[in-house]
Amino acid sequence: MTEVATKQNLLNLDRAGLEQFFADTLGEKRYRAHQVMKWIHHRHVTDFNEMTDLGKALRAKLEEHAEVRVPQVQFEKPSTDGTHKWLLGMDGKNAIEAVFIPDKGRGTLCVSSQVGCALNCQFCSTATQGFNRNLSTAEIIGQVWVAARHLGNVPHKMRKLTNVVMMGMGEPLMNFDNVVRAMSIMRDDLGYGLANKRVTLSTAGVVPMIDRLGAESDVSLAVSLHAPDDELRSRLVPLNRKYPIEQLMDACVRYALRKKGESVTFEYTLMKDVNDQPEHARGLLRLMRDFDRRVQMKDAAKVNLIPFNPFPGTRFERPDEEAIRGFQKLLNKAGMIAPVRRTRGDDIDAACGQLKGQVADRTRRQAEHNKRLQAQSAAAAGGIDAAV
Repeated sequence: MTEVATKQNLLNLDRAGLEQFFADTLGEKRYRAHQVMKWIHHRHVTDFNEMTDLGKALRAKLEEHAEVRVPQVQFEKPSTDGTHKWLLGMDGKNAIEAVFIPDKGRGTLCVSSQVGCALNCQFCSTATQGFNRNLSTAEIIGQVWVAARHLGNVPHKMRKLTNVVMMGMGEPLMNFDNVVRAMSIMRDDLGYGLANKRVTLSTAGVVPMIDRLGAESDVSLAVSLHAPDDELRSRLVPLNRKYPIEQLMDACVRYALRKKGESVTFEYTLMKDVNDQPEHARGLLRLMRDFDRRVQMKDAAKVNLIPFNPFPGTRFERPDEEAIRGFQKLLNKAGMIAPVRRTRGDDIDAACGQLKGQVADRTRRQAEHNKRLQAQSAAAAGGIDAAV
């Protein structure tokens, strides 16, 4: 029985990879790869027969050896505030979510890097679904392709997609090669033409990979900090036990010192009576001031305050508005810019920390979370019966 050759999904290739494929597999000149890249990412065309500036012979070769396979939209939902969420099928058992957030003068797409997440941050809805696998480059850039087509985005003109943040499902630095290749396509003029600073990678703090990112890519870095000391952060972000705050901050300093004027954003999710007290604000302030001093630049450390977004089964709560503003005011009085991120898309469960796809869990976390939900429902029902 002869084995059928697998076609190359061209979404998996950045410019260099596509040029090599055209030269080695198709025997074509590199500029042909550039033409096809524009057809795919600028015009959102996946049928080679519609690529009208390619000759018939080349189109026949492409049909034989290649394909453009994009993620399938299983479900999409707009929010009342303009946010748009897609559930995208990755294979028979798995699906992920991507979210577009429009704002004044910008449109940001939140992109996933894994099916579920290998980490187990206690306040994140994605963590409750466990983990299945890394996404391929095609599955990552495919999220951008789907959103760009939906928006009618045209690179280098009045574009609607202006920023991409790797802040969706998963830890991007634990899928390093595929994420870096996808971000290269996002920033390529033949891809989506985004400036380096408009592509942001968010990490929980995989220290060795932060250094590797600094050596191999040039994007904005955001760090999910959420606590000013190791004792609290290790409870909220288990990865901290492996890479404690001192090591994490050292890596962030190295990243910022790569080039003049580079800043790092530190994300801090505020949870009621957990990390929202004045002593936590003062501890955060000390960390940020020390970072600025070491980088030798004012406001090298930027802080985003994110009020916790609840999800079913969580034990955490959102602080009241007074506590949120009090925390922010303490930082502002010390001269630190610390905006409170406005909650967007919470009516469609698309807010920060709320993303959940469909994960064929290879851990026990999803089963354990479902068991807790059932116990909570049973306890609530028992309370209602008793009251009746």
